[in-house]
Amino acid sequence: MSLSIFDTAALLVVLASIFGFANHHLLKLPFAIGMTVSALLASLLIMGIDVVLPQVGLGQVVRQALSEVDFSETLMKGMLGFLLFAGALHVNADDMKARLTPIITLATLGVMISTAIVGFGSHALFGALGVDISLAWCLVFGALISPTDPVAVLGIMKAAGAQEGHSIKVVGESLFNDGVGVVVFTLLVAFAAGPEAGYGAISAASIGKVLLVEVVGGIALGLISGLITYKALKSLNEPNLETLISVALVMGVTFLAFKLHTSAPLACVVAGLFIGNRGRDKAMSEDTKLTLDRVWAFLDEALNAVLFLLIGLILLNLDLGGPLLLAAALAIPLTLAARFISVSLPISLLQRRFTFTPGAIKILTWGGLKGGISVALALSLPPFEGRSVVLGATYAAVLFSIIVQGLTVGTLIKSINKKAAQGA
Repeated sequence: MSLSIFDTAALLVVLASIFGFANHHLLKLPFAIGMTVSALLASLLIMGIDVVLPQVGLGQVVRQALSEVDFSETLMKGMLGFLLFAGALHVNADDMKARLTPIITLATLGVMISTAIVGFGSHALFGALGVDISLAWCLVFGALISPTDPVAVLGIMKAAGAQEGHSIKVVGESLFNDGVGVVVFTLLVAFAAGPEAGYGAISAASIGKVLLVEVVGGIALGLISGLITYKALKSLNEPNLETLISVALVMGVTFLAFKLHTSAPLACVVAGLFIGNRGRDKAMSEDTKLTLDRVWAFLDEALNAVLFLLIGLILLNLDLGGPLLLAAALAIPLTLAARFISVSLPISLLQRRFTFTPGAIKILTWGGLKGGISVALALSLPPFEGRSVVLGATYAAVLFSIIVQGLTVGTLIKSINKKAAQGA
């Protein structure tokens, strides 16, 4: 039986509420981690029931319900814009501007370094395991696993009590490297799939055009739409209407970005920074600020709940046969090593001009959490030999990042802060 959009949304919200309630009273884990672990445990339970009582067919029922949700489409064209806007809304633009060069360097050069290391490393790794995946598709894997997740990072940095210098770099990088990562991913998929898949010929000119349209176009769209919205908000003193306009801004920007083939993530980040700083300071009353914060806090939490629920439940749709488990397990240290190098090299180059807080490389490495964007990009891949291995490796790296790194980065930050205080 096919589920309507409302049925699917209702099912996900109900499950998110149940798992959120269970995490609050039983697991007591940080929100994003608790939702992922709860859903993961539910997935394992369903798989166990299928083994013990195959006649019940519970797994098949849940898989059918999940098949109604296009995770990639739902996140990239629906939820992501809201989540990025909500994150950018509360970032201080002056703090980010003061650290803009390190942030942009990490979000661009860092992503490309990580993409290359994971791409070549996974090609060697998969080949050693007897899995035949071309270098082009391994580089695609590198591109999709390199961006960090601002949704997970924001919550963890806040809960861990990170110093302002650490927090703004990690969060700022995460807000921008999604847009960069998606652009690199798009180019590499076109190269790997080739003209026969309908992507057209790849040349230096076409790459330059894509970068110009996606990156510059996305930033321009965010600025223009943010400015128009700012003018509208400045003429009003109606908190509910102004909040509605902010929601319309995200939906309109996302719609236009996909129509114009510009970067929707970058556009939403820039619009969020504009409204969250200039708009908040000069166009909003105190009542509007309070209403806006409450509504966006709710949207952020609700969408986070559904997102991390889906990440946990995707286990049910993975092919766990063959060399997938070993390849997935080995992908974890590979992606961590790539993250370490992609952070260390840019920081080493920038240290001559900029001062970094103690432990910056360690915190940026371990605090650079992977999340739903990597999973969504992996699920959007066209069919190719080894796709299931890439999907499994992506899922393993994301789960390790959210659960293990997410649970321990707070301890790391506190330890570094303590050593810095003792040395002062």
